[in-house]
Amino acid sequence: MKFKVLSTLAGLFAGALLVCAAPAQADDSLTSILAKKSIALGVASDFPPYGYMGPDFKLTGVDVATAQLIADKLGVKADFVPVSTPNRIPYLQTKKIDLIVSALGKNAEREKVIDFTVSYAPFFQAVFGPKALSIKSFADLAGKTIAVTRGTIQDDILQQMAPPTLKTMRFEDDSTTVAAFISQQTQLLATGAAVAAAAIQKNPQVQAEYKLLLKDSPNFIGVRKGDTALLNKVNEILRAAKADGTLEQYSQKFLGRGTGVLPD
Repeated sequence: MKFKVLSTLAGLFAGALLVCAAPAQADDSLTSILAKKSIALGVASDFPPYGYMGPDFKLTGVDVATAQLIADKLGVKADFVPVSTPNRIPYLQTKKIDLIVSALGKNAEREKVIDFTVSYAPFFQAVFGPKALSIKSFADLAGKTIAVTRGTIQDDILQQMAPPTLKTMRFEDDSTTVAAFISQQTQLLATGAAVAAAAIQKNPQVQAEYKLLLKDSPNFIGVRKGDTALLNKVNEILRAAKADGTLEQYSQKFLGRGTGVLPD
């Protein structure tokens, strides 16, 4: 009788262990991705130069290229799912997508609900200007005019680092700031890479380009909590792409500057 009770308890204990282990196994997406031969990748479709529709009406950008690389290295089809800033994490948590590849920054609040890969691309605020104008350092801003949105990170950095002879024209929003630069009210523009890319794309006659870095904050790929195998595999792909120069090529092509130092 005692043996039967012990056997029953042992069976119940083993069953409980299986139940506890099941969610972790079920939440590991890599096996499922490889089996169905496709991966759902959350990317932006209206956020150049990271994810946007090109002239051929196909998604392009540094995020899209990186997402496609991951699919290629896994040997599966890339299914691009357009996401926005508010819905990208809920889409990941509800399994509408397998990965977030959408200019995602890492912070303590987000780390509570999702995991992050190593970084793959820079996200930055910078000074932009016409190709004919040489700007290599803050000292080169002396005597120039620049448009910036009031109260932004780039405004704060310019106040701290720029020479006193830089004439700064402050505006209340990004669209007005960009318009001042495009209409040549100023020689230079201080803004985020995405804002600048959209403006340059719409106004090629300005022939503007990246000039001077103000602040750098890298992008990471978002992975569901518990998807350890997928996380490790994507990290392996990204580290190899960093080592062989692929990520550097994407950055130069879409952002007009190198990756810089990407944290692992």
